[in-house]
Amino acid sequence: MIPSRLRIATRESKLAMWQTEHVAARLLERHPGLAIEIVGMTTKGDRILDRPLAQVGGKGLFIKELEIALADGLADIAVHSMKDVPMELPPGFAMRPFGPREDARDAFVSVRHASLAALPAGAVVGTSSLRRECQLRRAFPSLAIKPLRGNVNTRLAKLEAGEYDAIILAAAGLKRLGFGERIRELLPLATALPAIGQGVLAIEYPADRADLAELLAPFVDPAAQAASDAERALGLVVEGSCEVPLGGHATLDGATLALEGFVGLPDGSRLVRSRVEGPAIEAVSLGRGLGERLLAQGGREVLDQLAAAGR
Repeated sequence: MIPSRLRIATRESKLAMWQTEHVAARLLERHPGLAIEIVGMTTKGDRILDRPLAQVGGKGLFIKELEIALADGLADIAVHSMKDVPMELPPGFAMRPFGPREDARDAFVSVRHASLAALPAGAVVGTSSLRRECQLRRAFPSLAIKPLRGNVNTRLAKLEAGEYDAIILAAAGLKRLGFGERIRELLPLATALPAIGQGVLAIEYPADRADLAELLAPFVDPAAQAASDAERALGLVVEGSCEVPLGGHATLDGATLALEGFVGLPDGSRLVRSRVEGPAIEAVSLGRGLGERLLAQGGREVLDQLAAAGR
């Protein structure tokens, strides 16, 4: 039996609030009598903006406080961008995708330039993602990569102020916030594989709450579930975190799932990339298999180099 009251924990950034309000609206469409309360929170990841995430603890910084609220009974579910969720959930928690996946690609945003290829040598590109940095340096070694933190509005403001010639952001976030027109170029997957789970909304909740599982079940998109399962299985094998430049992207064609992934060094000097394809019902095993292939093809040496460098 579904609950009559629902408290939703969320970060307080504009994108996080948009996502949470979207989830609430969809739930109310199906259950008009459901009493929903939004519990806004500021996470450690929101507070520490002067250093790249890789230096301060990784992507889990955006969700820890929300998980504590769930554990303490202060909220029933938490809304995340799946790309922010560590590959392994803490014991006692479950997670499901919510709705279809938005565009998973990275977006090129610039005031004066039309594309990455149009940037002159030495142009400053903003991103604090080691995944993006690795692929950008590999494909465009003449560019200068500069750290960029903050929410979407803050990053766009820094671009407008002239601190960067261009910035790279997730297309999904820009589109959800109504900034789709700011996208000058959607980076092709051949150049930039996205973060694992990018574009997927995720709901985390206590694993023992069968009522919440029942409430969320109708909103689980099968394609988003299969892609997420494959990508996160890949990430778990390759020890994916903000400290490891890692990307993965799964697509479905009927009952067939194709998954591409890479692992590399931040300076782009080493990048191991591969692809697998198979039945979508075997998404997890396909993800694990690709992870093992990447490690065997040189990814293990990449991880060893990152460990030796203190990442």
